[in-house]
Amino acid sequence: MSTNTVVKATNLTLFYNQKEPILKNINLEVQKGEFIFLTGKSGSGKSTFLKSIYGDIPIGAGEINVSGFGMKNISKSNISLLRRHIGVIFQDFKLINEWTVEKNVMLPLIIAGYSKEICTHQAKKLLTHVKLSHKASSFPMELSGGEQQRVAMARALAHNPKLIVADEPTGNLDEYSSNVIWNLLKNVKEHIGSTIIVVTHKIPSNIAIDYKQYYLDSGSMHEIS
Repeated sequence: MSTNTVVKATNLTLFYNQKEPILKNINLEVQKGEFIFLTGKSGSGKSTFLKSIYGDIPIGAGEINVSGFGMKNISKSNISLLRRHIGVIFQDFKLINEWTVEKNVMLPLIIAGYSKEICTHQAKKLLTHVKLSHKASSFPMELSGGEQQRVAMARALAHNPKLIVADEPTGNLDEYSSNVIWNLLKNVKEHIGSTIIVVTHKIPSNIAIDYKQYYLDSGSMHEIS
């Protein structure tokens, strides 16, 4: 695999049960710094594919290699190492309601064993970036949906990931909050150079960025030119 290749799926097949594959014989190569949209109807396997990238679903057949890690039969210790290079953004945020906003942003750094000083410095910097410094001591349930997603995005960026995967990051948000998230993702690609893979039902018409689009249908993946 080329050093510029971040994700490479080769004849990848994924099951939730062994009777019927969700995705079959998927071939995809994502290069460093690319912005990828995965689209398709509900149930087409978009989120399932993302799960194969960060090790949340077993590989049925074929292979997917992520940042040099073969995901088929990957060990738990290597999954932990891989996830240090990946930022994940979920549609339902998955924030820890008992933790402050600042501590939620620190989570990847806490897991990686960084000092309290580094965790605090990085969290403050990122909350400034997503314009939520004034909410650092608040708790997630005290925020709007758009604010929670901005916290989730700051958390995904905390460990300077090489790869960001986002599952319907604007699916539950209003138009204003959605535009904020898309602009943040655009800035991450342009200024940090992260590779970004986004699952969405609808690509925003006003996103001024070079991207590739793949459409999932009936278990297959097709590039849209």
